[in-house]
Amino acid sequence: MITEIINLKKDDKLVLLGDYIDRGPGSKDILDLIMDLIDENYNIVPLMGNHEDMMLNASRSALDNYNWMLNGGDETLNSFDAISVEEIDKKYLDFIASLPKYHEEGKYFFVHGGFNDDLDDPFSDEYSMLWDRRFEYNSPVFREKIIVHGHRPHPLRELKNQIRQSPQVINIDTGCVYGRERGLGDLSALDLLSMQLYTVRCRDQGVSS
Repeated sequence: MITEIINLKKDDKLVLLGDYIDRGPGSKDILDLIMDLIDENYNIVPLMGNHEDMMLNASRSALDNYNWMLNGGDETLNSFDAISVEEIDKKYLDFIASLPKYHEEGKYFFVHGGFNDDLDDPFSDEYSMLWDRRFEYNSPVFREKIIVHGHRPHPLRELKNQIRQSPQVINIDTGCVYGRERGLGDLSALDLLSMQLYTVRCRDQGVSS
């Protein structure tokens, strides 16, 4: 488990970047883990991802539900032993609905996707926070800031290169749910104080750092 690999303590702050559901059989288990850690007074900041947003919208229309099913919603329903989002315990839907879209901590902005750099107020565009991605930002809002995001998987080697280059943008999504034949299949966590990278190879259960 990644919390054991990083040796998570209650005085640490762990920011999670969304997409806890859909891409695998353990969606409910992952939500239970996050909620349990919060209940146990761990300092967890879980952000909303586009998959959580699709889940919340699934009951809005047949098209929204179809879009969620197309992106793994059926796996989430199976994990809840449910046939529709309406059958999922309200506490999970309320928890997901309460998730913030971004988090600011010191010189860092955390977000699932990205920010709309073309607006005077980038934080007014919640769609971009869930669905967008940018490699650089020019808005004065982000001057001398570092944006840490997920959403778009890339190989672990690219993340390591990013960290070495001290970039303005760090994408820590290394495609946990995808096969290693695509150079993906890792779950990654980054200690921003030491810039130590921790990874779990999800497919073969190996561990590297």
